[in-house]
Amino acid sequence: MRLRVPFAVRRLVVAVAVVAVTAVLAAVPATAAPAESAERPDRTPVRVLGEETIPKGLAVDGMPIGELSGIDYDARNDLWYVISDDSEEAPARFYTADLDLDAHGLSRVRFVGATRILRTDGTPFPPLASDDSEVADPEAIRLDPRSRTLYWSSEGKRDVPTDGSPAALVDPWVRQMTLGGRHLREFGQPSQFTMSAGEQGPRRNAVLEGLTLTADRRELVASLEGPLYDDGPLPTPTTGAVSRLTWYDKRSGAPVRQFGYDIDPIPAVPDPPTAGADNGVVELLPIDQHRLLVLERAFISGVGNSIRLYAIDVRGATNTLDDTSLADGDYRPVRKRLVVDLADLDLSHIDNVEGMAWGPRLPTGERTLVLVSDDNFNSPQVSQVIALALRVR
Repeated sequence: MRLRVPFAVRRLVVAVAVVAVTAVLAAVPATAAPAESAERPDRTPVRVLGEETIPKGLAVDGMPIGELSGIDYDARNDLWYVISDDSEEAPARFYTADLDLDAHGLSRVRFVGATRILRTDGTPFPPLASDDSEVADPEAIRLDPRSRTLYWSSEGKRDVPTDGSPAALVDPWVRQMTLGGRHLREFGQPSQFTMSAGEQGPRRNAVLEGLTLTADRRELVASLEGPLYDDGPLPTPTTGAVSRLTWYDKRSGAPVRQFGYDIDPIPAVPDPPTAGADNGVVELLPIDQHRLLVLERAFISGVGNSIRLYAIDVRGATNTLDDTSLADGDYRPVRKRLVVDLADLDLSHIDNVEGMAWGPRLPTGERTLVLVSDDNFNSPQVSQVIALALRVR
């Protein structure tokens, strides 16, 4: 997602060296892992393994590296897939990367390739700003280790001019593609996710931001970043909002059930109070058949980013798949528990984190969790890779 608020107002700015590279990237030293971990009696122990900032100006296979919005791990080949939320600087694409990650820390991130994501007719996607009827706003990527294919989501497009000229509407989607980026199929979507020029259905830049396979790998789960118009207003510093988490049958490609997820209020008041701020769901991962990790990302003008990780349990939640509106609150949402607030960790910086993936399990029994940030190709922001170790109770 492209943030709607300029980052020039941020208080936290990290200076990053600009390096121009047009082939396979050289390694960049990572920050040493701190000794401390974040642990409270009601939370999961989380340990920082390391963090790395990708220098500005890097490219691989002729395509610039940036807007890292989703990531997944290929355990068979010890390789990482990273999708870019960009189709302006270069065609829609994903990267492959090597991470040196073990119990001692994160010591290197090296991008080794870039692959264009292709449209249904086999051609690269045009820029999102074009008038083409098939444009993409890529957000999340997941590897299916059984079929050796990739799933990815696009938020679609909703540009509604104020001068009365026709709106540009492209529905969001979940698609499947080969490892070479060739289109295979598109999943069906609930009718509530159809774009409209009126104030109904999805909001602009608040649609299919998160995507994961279930623990048994039989289904996919996608998350809306923010509320549908029909489900109520956006979150504020005093009130939360509702997102929808949708399960899809992997074999048929059809949505099969859906649950409401209560988004937190924006965790701080912007500075000045009239400035912009938002909060939403940006990614999710399976813990087991009933529980998932959910990542909430907030941006508050004059304050910065807030990144919180929750564990949710869907048991007992109401199936909202056939509900056209959740504004009346007549549903039971999933239960959620805070795992960690990244502000409690010893990190040098917290940027616009949007993607996360499970990595290799450590000899300690901990699971590695890797996070990436979307810099929007905006000079004050950074492309950040964060590696954590945790046990989810």
